[in-house]
Amino acid sequence: MIFVDRPYVSDFLKDTIRKNKFPLVQTEVAGELGFNEGYNFLNEEDAIQSAKSTEPLLIYTNSENSIGWIAEHLKFTGLPEKINLFKDKIKFRKMIKPLFPDFYFKEVIVNDLDELNIDHVPIPFVIKPSVGFFSVGVHLVSSRDEWEDTKKTIRADLHAMEDAYPPEVIDTSVFIIEEIVEGDEFAVDAYFDSEGDPVILNIYKHIFSSENDVGDRVYISSKKIIEKNLVRFTQFLKEIGKLAEVRNFPVHAELRESASGVIMPIEINPMRFGGLCTTADMTWFSYGFNPYEYYFYQKRPDWEEILKDKAGKLYNIVVLDNSTGIDVAKITSFNYDRLMKRFENPIELRKLDYKKYSVFGFLFTETKDDNFKELEDILNSDLREYIVVEQIP
Repeated sequence: MIFVDRPYVSDFLKDTIRKNKFPLVQTEVAGELGFNEGYNFLNEEDAIQSAKSTEPLLIYTNSENSIGWIAEHLKFTGLPEKINLFKDKIKFRKMIKPLFPDFYFKEVIVNDLDELNIDHVPIPFVIKPSVGFFSVGVHLVSSRDEWEDTKKTIRADLHAMEDAYPPEVIDTSVFIIEEIVEGDEFAVDAYFDSEGDPVILNIYKHIFSSENDVGDRVYISSKKIIEKNLVRFTQFLKEIGKLAEVRNFPVHAELRESASGVIMPIEINPMRFGGLCTTADMTWFSYGFNPYEYYFYQKRPDWEEILKDKAGKLYNIVVLDNSTGIDVAKITSFNYDRLMKRFENPIELRKLDYKKYSVFGFLFTETKDDNFKELEDILNSDLREYIVVEQIP
């Protein structure tokens, strides 16, 4: 069964649910999002009863906002505990400690930030909400001198984060401090099948503008990226799956590979693929198969066949986060047409309510290997050239 929730459901996911008649839980939010006719609905009570009798139980959520419903109504499945193992970064680090016994992490109550003695914390480090989403509230601390400013920024961010997302998605009461793992970063959509074996549905490389960049601006996928990492990442996820003992479980994994080849999870997000219908939908546009269908029908991509004509092509997700430094309340419009003209092959543009989510939208593109500069340009742009700011008389 599928749960849909805010902030965004793509037309591609809607069409997939309708075409396949996947059971859709008829929550109040589903109705508000336009899921009214033509779907195979389960009312909430029927969904609970179905979960008691269905084997195997396959659940997908497009948004972590649905985790609260699952936690409240599906305790008997054991699923809430599995979700929490991944969603709570403190519990996740404790779970994988046998794989990484020397990795430094520390739990910090937000009200205790001033009492924290960072003389005992390895520099540089990352601090972020223990329960978080989409790089919201993530801060890199490169020196002890930065710590005071970082604490001020965290406090300034708290109210905005609490208003935008429910506590199941972002909990700002507890933060985690982690040591930095240097190296390349990747985003991976996958599911654990009925035997607990991981099936990788795509691999994206997350590129950054600088060492201090912790944003989500550009993700790229290609034949080279998938062929180089498919076997290694599959084996790594298999080790995680054994520790968590999960089956029939979709995930979006964020991994980092050190210079010495050690693969380290940044985090693994449960019950969904890439947030806001991004990476899974782009898999269809780039590689021609539907990850939602592959999960529910327990299919495995034939990567050798899929990649045979993909040499020299990059498939990209551009996250148009508000990097302008200007309060969204003062921004009156965003020039999407101007943005689109800077790319050789824009595939799809998805606009978002930037007043509420501080993201202007998402752009899917195809780029030739030898035109990587267009990705570098948008990666380094603060997007100010695309906005109109309210003029104060």
